[in-house]
Amino acid sequence: MKKDNHLVEGPDGLVCTARLPLSSTTLNYLADLIRGHLKKIGSRWRSLPAGKIAAIVLAVLRCDQRPGDLAGGNGVHRTVSRWAREVVGMLAARAPRLERALKKIARKGGGVVLLDGSLIRARRRTGADNRSNYSGKHKCHGLLVIALTDDRGRLVWISAVRCGHTSEITACRYDEPTTKLRAAGLGTIADLGFVGLDDGALDADPAVITGYKAARNRPLSRGQKLSSKALAAVRAPVEHGFAHLMNWRVLGKIRTNPRWATALVRALLVLTNREVAR
Repeated sequence: MKKDNHLVEGPDGLVCTARLPLSSTTLNYLADLIRGHLKKIGSRWRSLPAGKIAAIVLAVLRCDQRPGDLAGGNGVHRTVSRWAREVVGMLAARAPRLERALKKIARKGGGVVLLDGSLIRARRRTGADNRSNYSGKHKCHGLLVIALTDDRGRLVWISAVRCGHTSEITACRYDEPTTKLRAAGLGTIADLGFVGLDDGALDADPAVITGYKAARNRPLSRGQKLSSKALAAVRAPVEHGFAHLMNWRVLGKIRTNPRWATALVRALLVLTNREVAR
């Protein structure tokens, strides 16, 4: 019997067209950003027009498509990864800084922001980086990010990524949020993971408001339980902000260099706000 072991796919492969769950507003914004960047650096030619490049990069970020597959389907060989890094750098430069974000909320009459942290899963690394990225709380490898949202759950700021073994309160202290919150005249509501973050004077107004944490020999009273329940209801929109951010499937599991992750999450913050505010 003769075996026929020919390839299932043809020599050129198959090309499939898929729909991106994004608005044309986000696509046009990114295309205009690319056009402005090309004009600024004096690049007179690219393999594809700016609108097509924007669609390809959004497919990488939103659907976690492999750059090699997109390159082959669009006949551009190995330039998709370079385009993605270029666009991520441009978007990350437009991410709001903490002081400016807080001042903007204060100018609009806001009085409180919501604070929370989230672990973004990452590929298990080898050597010394393996242990530092392991989170004992989540029992997996990942990178920790801290974010602020307004009272409606819209993301206004996101921190640099930290190693997964870092606790939320330790990661938050790198950016000195309590000092900047007091300078802007704002307060923040956070969960029990941030108890002890506010190190202000006893007679000063609290910059970080959290619930009450029970101890083994000190159970919570009924009033403390009701207070913690009310705070949990107020800070619920911060979970919606993280949900919008995690809709970008490239954050499902980061497989690239963690040094690039900070620029990635800040770039996705800009795109998320564009998509939510349309």
